[in-house]
Amino acid sequence: MNSPLFHTASDADIKSGQVTDVYFLRTLEILRQKGIAKRAVAEIVLKSFPGGWGWGILAGIEEVAVLLQGLPVAVRALPEGTIFGTMQPVLTIEGRYTDFAQYETALLGLLCQASGVATKAARCKKAAGDHPVVSFGARRMHPTLAPMIERNAYLGGCDGVSVVKSAELLQLEPSGTMPHSLILMLGDTVAAAQAFHEIIDRAIRRVVLIDTFGDEKVEAVRVAQALGGDLYAVRLDTPASRRGDILGILREVRWELDLRGFRHVKLFVSGGLDEEEILRLNPVADAYGVGTSISNAPVLNFAMDIVEVDGAPVAKRGKMSGRKEVYRCGTCGQNAVVPAGSPAPACCGVEATPLLAPLIEDGRLVRSLLDVHAIRRQVLAALEQVAL
Repeated sequence: MNSPLFHTASDADIKSGQVTDVYFLRTLEILRQKGIAKRAVAEIVLKSFPGGWGWGILAGIEEVAVLLQGLPVAVRALPEGTIFGTMQPVLTIEGRYTDFAQYETALLGLLCQASGVATKAARCKKAAGDHPVVSFGARRMHPTLAPMIERNAYLGGCDGVSVVKSAELLQLEPSGTMPHSLILMLGDTVAAAQAFHEIIDRAIRRVVLIDTFGDEKVEAVRVAQALGGDLYAVRLDTPASRRGDILGILREVRWELDLRGFRHVKLFVSGGLDEEEILRLNPVADAYGVGTSISNAPVLNFAMDIVEVDGAPVAKRGKMSGRKEVYRCGTCGQNAVVPAGSPAPACCGVEATPLLAPLIEDGRLVRSLLDVHAIRRQVLAALEQVAL
């Protein structure tokens, strides 16, 4: 048997349920030999957020739909991009347990990581406000995951992505500046800036890295004098600079550029950023490249639990049994969870709207899935109603 080129599961492996924890296969063996084919309702819920977060962005639903299509099950889910809280079912699946048990591992994996990336990206974008945020973190993860990471970073609010393949799949132009290696190969920051300006398509904004050899404010002035009005921005990649506080460095660079008439030159910051650092740098920085904190975002530890067997409510300790509905107030955006069949709760003087909607019925996709650009627009609008 030929080994795969990279240490990843194929689409066929995932779709066929081979990416599963072995105890599900042993459970299926027992149930089938005992002739037990009970129907079950299972729900996916987050018990707590990492790091004191108060909300999450649901992502991964499009891949979940691909995974579960063709199975004799019914699936309801919140729309992808929905802001959700703890103890709120984001997805339910109903059918014979033996028909979907072995997909739990992959199902959770698709939701947990994608939602973690989308949520961290949303937090960074919320912190940045009108300042652009570009996803720079693909290099911190297995390359197979780059399109997934950057799709969900974009879905969560990032304004651009850096990886060529990811941008192609998103139908975006990839975003990037120049690496230290270009400057090192040419031996001088200005020489690298001039070579970039000479050779690279003029449609690409001229953003020059200024922390390779010399003092940032000196290099910024040199580059600005060399490129003049063609220079769009300078990039500082030194949040942990040996000189000290990056905020102070940014202020120095801004002062020296402004003093010499280069007020049009923007300050782009990258390297080790997260939402807290972005908030601190906002008074001076104009744009951000965020890498590791988004690509290596904490996964959201969703759990999938049975809440009904053959029509009877049941759940393990610490879980609430029975089918549920999730409602959202259209005025304040607050969510509420109630037992299925209960009246819609009222909030802010209006009746709340149900969020869980059919996704798959009898193995068929029954919902039109929005493209990632439409989801991102909805996420950005929803972020106005939440706080960091």
